[in-house]
Amino acid sequence: MFGKKKTSKLSYDKENETPAVKSSICTGEKTAGFIDNKTGKYRDVMLIKSEADLAEFKRMCGVDEVKTIY
Repeated sequence: MFGKKKTSKLSYDKENETPAVKSSICTGEKTAGFIDNKTGKYRDVMLIKSEADLAEFKRMCGVDEVKTIY
């Protein structure tokens, strides 16, 4: 019943969205999400508290690298 939560792959439009991490210059807080390639708008998906969270986001998106924006 309790234990590690299951996470599946994130569904996103791979042609029109790019996985990215947004980092605050002031606080250092990081969120993972997607950038709309047409409008440039960022959509938050999850909070990144550790390298493990970032690795999980990459796994869920099926990518090895993500762009960091400020």
